[in-house]
Amino acid sequence: MNRELLIVIEQIGREKGIDKETLFEALESALLSASRKTLGAAENVRMEIDRHTGALKVFGRKKVVEEVTDNKLEISLADAKALNPEAELEDELEQELPPQEFGRIAAQTAKQVILQRVRDAERDRIFKEFEGKDGQILRGVVHRIEKRNVIVEIGKAEAILPEREQIPGERFNPGDRIRAFVLEVRRSAKGPQITLSRTHPGYLARLFETEIPEIQEGIVVVKAAAREAGERAKVAVASTKRDVDPIGACVGLRGTRIQVISRELRGEKIDIIEWSHDPATFVARALSPAKVSSVTIGEPGESEAEATALIVVPDNQLSLAIGKKGQNARLAAKLTGMRIDIKSESELAAPAPAEDDRRTALSRLAGDLTPAMIDALVAAGLDSPEAIKRAGRERLAEITELGDRADKLYTAAEEWTTAHASEGRPDGGADPE
Repeated sequence: MNRELLIVIEQIGREKGIDKETLFEALESALLSASRKTLGAAENVRMEIDRHTGALKVFGRKKVVEEVTDNKLEISLADAKALNPEAELEDELEQELPPQEFGRIAAQTAKQVILQRVRDAERDRIFKEFEGKDGQILRGVVHRIEKRNVIVEIGKAEAILPEREQIPGERFNPGDRIRAFVLEVRRSAKGPQITLSRTHPGYLARLFETEIPEIQEGIVVVKAAAREAGERAKVAVASTKRDVDPIGACVGLRGTRIQVISRELRGEKIDIIEWSHDPATFVARALSPAKVSSVTIGEPGESEAEATALIVVPDNQLSLAIGKKGQNARLAAKLTGMRIDIKSESELAAPAPAEDDRRTALSRLAGDLTPAMIDALVAAGLDSPEAIKRAGRERLAEITELGDRADKLYTAAEEWTTAHASEGRPDGGADPE
């Protein structure tokens, strides 16, 4: 039986990838629990399995006392001296006890403890395997779909690709091979929880590292990335060697390299921009393909964590700089980490309206605005329909005085700017791509 025990432990350790010592300790703990089912609570008992022969030994610790009141926990001084001549009162001696017979219930308890310890050890091993892989790309196979969340098999582990981390419009079926970015690895009661993403900007940066040899070699470096998954992205790159064009290296011959990455992201359009140490130059490049007349960088205020950039563009470049539904400006702001304010040359040259005129214009824009709401808008610099539209719904929602009118006000500003743009432009006001 002892030989069989050693063979079983060896086999489990090999199959599950668990250290044999962990299994021996689990078995000792399980047998100790089983013995307590038979003998009752015995905190002073220790079990030991010989690692070479498989023999089980039971040891009990007893305290040396003058008068014994509990034979299981105490030993007389005379008996202690017989075991160890140097024994003194209050010492603790350990002596070997006869092996215990385990009943059916005790054996079942031992089995449960062993299985639980094996499961725990397996979970720990899987967690350690993936613990340092945050921010890396993993390959896996789609196992099943649960409420639009994709469960992916990655080796012996399972990872989840939540619906919010999937590129809009993409669909998966069991058996599909998939690449994704490791967003988070954490412990949970059911084992390691691995969360994946295909929308994170880091996924785009990692794809560049995977597909472009110059980035792998460190000749070209990805400095920043911003994306609106499935639609458009901007990536800032820089070269560590003067004779290497970072944009050309990323695009590849006839666009072959960038096309591979774009296909992986369901046709996402990717703008590659050369990074610059100068913030003004970097912001101007980030607004590509629009041409910029001037850039003024403002320092962040006490209540603002990010710097502000005032961008002036030619009148015919304003829509291009802002982009369809403000996408180009939003991506540029994410890429540079700045708050971007875009104005046309004619808008900048026009005299600023008097405060009374601005208040009147705001009250006409949405008739249900109170004086307190108008004051809050003017204080925030949102004193015109154009400024309100550029700020976006999220910025308006931050102004507590507006309450539930923020969305209605943004819609009104959007309609006003669209109508006036159509009046002043021969192309009917359509935003270019």
